[in-house]
Amino acid sequence: MDKQPPAEITVPKSDEALLAQCRVETFRAGGPGGQHQNKTETAVRIVHLATGISSVARDERSQLRNRHLAISRLREKLEAHNKLPEPRLRTIIPKREKKRRLEHKRQRSQTKKLRKKPDPDLE
Repeated sequence: MDKQPPAEITVPKSDEALLAQCRVETFRAGGPGGQHQNKTETAVRIVHLATGISSVARDERSQLRNRHLAISRLREKLEAHNKLPEPRLRTIIPKREKKRRLEHKRQRSQTKKLRKKPDPDLE
């Protein structure tokens, strides 16, 4: 069962066009910073409606700067979503290594068999 690659999303070049495809939420940033941070809604969460990918920015004291940060983070996430993973190459184990591993397993098995108590039925 092969995984299907994610659907290609066109990421618009302008921020306005990208914001038209998103839902923007503002909330209180919380954390240290006292009354200013506790009373103003400076943190920004942007959710891309087509994919559900979201990004949050609560670094700055300004909502506008946080909005720009969130847009750039969302753009990075969308581009990473579009990137196809490189195909995996199978590891080829050399024959001598397979032979060495099997020999080691046989030796280990013999060692464990010798540790067992003798079977009383066989005496």
